[in-house]
Amino acid sequence: MRFKVIYFMWALLLLPLSFWGCSNEEDSIRVDFSKRAEMTVPVQKDAITYAYLPQYSHAISYGRHKLLIEYLSKATGMAFRQVYPNTFDEHVEMVKRGEIDISFSNPLIYLRLAKLGARAFARIVEPSGKPTFSGEIICRADSPIKTLLDCRGKRWIAVDRSSAGGFLYPLGMFLENGVTPKDFSDIEFAPGPGGKQEKVVLAVFAGAFDVGSIRQGTLDLLKDKIDLDRIRVLQRTRPYPSWVYSHRKGFSEEQAKRIAGAMFALDIRRPDDAVILNTAGMRGIIPAKDEDYDPVRRLVDRIREQDGGLMP
Repeated sequence: MRFKVIYFMWALLLLPLSFWGCSNEEDSIRVDFSKRAEMTVPVQKDAITYAYLPQYSHAISYGRHKLLIEYLSKATGMAFRQVYPNTFDEHVEMVKRGEIDISFSNPLIYLRLAKLGARAFARIVEPSGKPTFSGEIICRADSPIKTLLDCRGKRWIAVDRSSAGGFLYPLGMFLENGVTPKDFSDIEFAPGPGGKQEKVVLAVFAGAFDVGSIRQGTLDLLKDKIDLDRIRVLQRTRPYPSWVYSHRKGFSEEQAKRIAGAMFALDIRRPDDAVILNTAGMRGIIPAKDEDYDPVRRLVDRIREQDGGLMP
């Protein structure tokens, strides 16, 4: 009842205002609803989707490639949008569904994408100045582990089953040196979405695992977070072809050529270009073709029967 009384009092107070709003002091405006005009809303073309395989956290992925994407948009006149898969497998599935147009991935993931019709068109020049990179096996600096054979009976944490530098290359090196997956007391992969390279380093740093395998260059990204003097690189693998740019099946060849041309035009000797390239963790981008990754295919073939079912 109280609510009804308050509501009635407010209605009485507002009633004069309604009459004032319709007073004769203002001319009324007649609206003819019989006359209609069609309105069209401009449709923005979909942006080209660009994805960095989530070896690091999404924040690092965004920061490293933001300037490159802005450059590509300006140089090609096309809109780009960076997307963020949470896992390596999700990255592959998004390419399969056509949700990623341009993929920046490790060689092992590229082999999976190539089976889906993706096509390699560029590869990077690593910070080392070479179009190749390696994997690294790390341990604590105070660890008694001195050789690969000393890893027998130890706990190994790797990045992901589909990581090239963080698993495939170290696994191949272990096998070449007579250390099989069965020789480890435990093999685990970094948990959760994204940031897996950092998680491997932190797990070894904390002593949760005896050895870890990462991509060459990962330690540099953590120099402001941990004391790198407490981490030792036990051994580095042989070099393999560097990370690759590919476009999905059905993507416009004309657009792919424009993107490739803009990438190849970047020159580390020009200050503005150097900022873009150094931020992205590369010294240049060069042409690539599918055959460049045959060494990785041969490595996969050699170890698939010996890895105990760990390969994807």
